[in-house]
Amino acid sequence: MARFNRKQSTASADEQASVRKPSKLEKVELEALEVVRADGQQVDNLIDDMEGQLEAAGGLNTGFFQVNFDNPKYFTWLLVAFASMGGLLSGLDQSLISGANLYLPRDLGLTTRQNSLVNSGMPLGAVGGALLLSPANEYCGRKGAILISIVLYTIGAALEAGSINFGMIVASRVILGVGVGLEGGTVPVYVAETVERKIRGNLVSLYQFNIALGEVFGYVIAAIFLKVPGNWRFILGSSLVFSTIMFFGMLFLPESPRFLIHKGKTLEAYKVWKRIRGIATPESREEFYVMAVAVTQEETEITEGAQNSRFPWMDFFTVPRARRALIYANIMILLGQLTGVNAIMYYMSVLMNQIGFDDEKSNYMSLVGGGSLLLGTIPAIFLMEKFGRRFWAITMLPGFFLGLVLIGISYQFDIKTNLQLVEGLYLTGLIIYMGFFGSYACLTWVVPSEVYPTYLRSYGMTTSDALLFLASFVVTYNFSAMQEAMGKTGLALGFYGGIAVIGEVYQIFFMPETKNKTLEEIDLVFSRPTMDIVRENWAGAKQTTADFFCGRWRKVFVEQAMDTSIYAGKAEDAVEA
Repeated sequence: MARFNRKQSTASADEQASVRKPSKLEKVELEALEVVRADGQQVDNLIDDMEGQLEAAGGLNTGFFQVNFDNPKYFTWLLVAFASMGGLLSGLDQSLISGANLYLPRDLGLTTRQNSLVNSGMPLGAVGGALLLSPANEYCGRKGAILISIVLYTIGAALEAGSINFGMIVASRVILGVGVGLEGGTVPVYVAETVERKIRGNLVSLYQFNIALGEVFGYVIAAIFLKVPGNWRFILGSSLVFSTIMFFGMLFLPESPRFLIHKGKTLEAYKVWKRIRGIATPESREEFYVMAVAVTQEETEITEGAQNSRFPWMDFFTVPRARRALIYANIMILLGQLTGVNAIMYYMSVLMNQIGFDDEKSNYMSLVGGGSLLLGTIPAIFLMEKFGRRFWAITMLPGFFLGLVLIGISYQFDIKTNLQLVEGLYLTGLIIYMGFFGSYACLTWVVPSEVYPTYLRSYGMTTSDALLFLASFVVTYNFSAMQEAMGKTGLALGFYGGIAVIGEVYQIFFMPETKNKTLEEIDLVFSRPTMDIVRENWAGAKQTTADFFCGRWRKVFVEQAMDTSIYAGKAEDAVEA
């Protein structure tokens, strides 16, 4: 086999490291890469051995579903399209119900509480999907879990479109939700384990962006079928087109090579790797070696890291470092859900109807909220990693609190006499709220993926995913009842706004910064007593507040991109002062 000059590969990796620090998912892989740089012979030996095994096994698999490209980069493009389709489908099924809400209850004779359960049936099912993540991925693989989720999508959408009573529509929403929960937790992992390391983060971010894009498409589809008889059936059933395309496309894609190595099928993993990445470049050869070593190291860490070896999840209760991570990650999840975004999304058309728009215009105006959410995700993709999680959270949360204030004020005016004022205040508040939330929402996925110890990551992510959808169910199911009990202003400003205020206080005092920190550094952060973090954050907060009101805005905002934390980075100076 040919040998390659590894200096070029090393330089490339150094350039990547200078652009962004490794995420927790990549940390073990980069440690293995250091071994590669020290002794590249190990890579060549592994590739030679795999080539020998491949030749003895009769070469690469062939068949109708075994797609092979002369240029492996085409597989990357295929995965980009696949990730986009997965995100679109997930977002689509979360927003289609908004357009159906104006017609479905009347056609099926649903009460307000029954319609609340119809709306919240999907996040309720998604709780089950999240709980199935670990067993489905472990026993069926990434590809198998995705195919199962698509089948659930398809069955759920078909039952929705054909529903004839309350029980049938609720059951279909729950089935659909199981697919959403399972697919949403599997597709990003599948993409991350299959594509090149240098574009991994971008493709996972693309998936999150396409969820928001799918939500906008849901409102567009509702507008398209608005004047068609039986419109809500076409609206809810439209996702069948996307799920069918995605199902047949998935049949041509391989299993994750990382999963195959995890299952001890190294030769099968190598066959997949050679199809989707090739071995013509030093980088692809090194990444295969790094992946093989990293999987072994991670499994050793999972086995040896737990203090409760029989029930590792018990460490969440007995080990302070794990307990702090669990509390912190899930508080961030709750802040993202209890401020009402999913309830507002599901009831968008109804809310537009409440401020004076007719049924037709309510559907069209829903695009205002969906479009704002989509645009709000763009700054997060490009800037959140640069400015840090703490700065981003503390800056974004007041933004959508301001939006809630305007929404709450709009309800205080009489629609009949002040229609333009009400609509102007409400739409301005909605744009601000959804825009800022679009930027904030990315934290609810990024933070949990970073803070859990490696050996507890699967348990932690399952817990966080399930809690996210459970909170969404609670908020959505109780939306109509809470609006009736608290009043429109009371719910928007009093409850959702109150949660935002409490969340801002929590973030200022208790939220640590994990930007640019390695796995070991994150472990140290959460191994410290909570009061140490509070004291450091408070000292930094006072310094930053003084900088802001003294006009040192460059120090507060511009220089933040070069610091590791909005407050913690200045905490030392503040304490000394």
